Amino acid sequence: MHGSGTLPLGVCEIVIDICQPSRRRLDWDSLRGMTANATPLDDAGLDDASPAAEPGTRSPRGRLLRGLAASIRERGFRETKVSDIVRHARTSRRTFYEEFATKDECYVALLKAVSTILERRIAEAIDRDAPWRAQVRQGIEAWVGLVASEPELTLSWIRELQGLDPTTARRMQRESMESLITLLVGLSASARADVAPVSRSMALVLLGGLRELTASVVEGGGDVRDITETAVAAATALLAPDTRPR
Repeated sequence: MHGSGTLPLGVCEIVIDICQPSRRRLDWDSLRGMTANATPLDDAGLDDASPAAEPGTRSPRGRLLRGLAASIRERGFRETKVSDIVRHARTSRRTFYEEFATKDECYVALLKAVSTILERRIAEAIDRDAPWRAQVRQGIEAWVGLVASEPELTLSWIRELQGLDPTTARRMQRESMESLITLLVGLSASARADVAPVSRSMALVLLGGLRELTASVVEGGGDVRDITETAVAAATALLAPDTRPR
């Protein structure tokens, strides 16, 4: 929920869209190769967005995405100008406009990359042979760990995305949530038999609540790691099998 108590960006339509069965399937093989100790935006994902990039090099596009990330940490997206991005990227405005038509387009590319990195971190952190309660903790701790390392970017993703035009914002919000829902549903389907597969609706409730709790703590200047036990308890309660007599 937004601070005003209203549902932003046609969130009812977003919920309807997300809860529809999806044809997308998570490619587990694509989630390999991330280094455990790398900071999130040192991952190769930002450079992979540029087909012309040589393996092991930082592409102009990747440098610009890192430049935008640095500016968001410094002053937030709304106050960021193209000149800030190229300054941090140590490149030129000409290079920027060869890659992106606008600052908003660069921002969308950055958020997509961050969302992909988050999915990868969660998928890699979870031992699918472990008991389901252990998997819940592993997933929550992976989420919290990334947010703790990039609080400004996470908050921008949750809050400032809504400053884009409504169509783009709604699409990005739906796509980012859809990716995490697909991940969570896939993980639950592969879990041991002591927990039922998670429905798309339940996944949306869980992830939406986790996003809002995260944003509330980060906005308030708190340590997001403090939400770990609360998030684990809430997720465990939501996902626990129904053992009531039928």
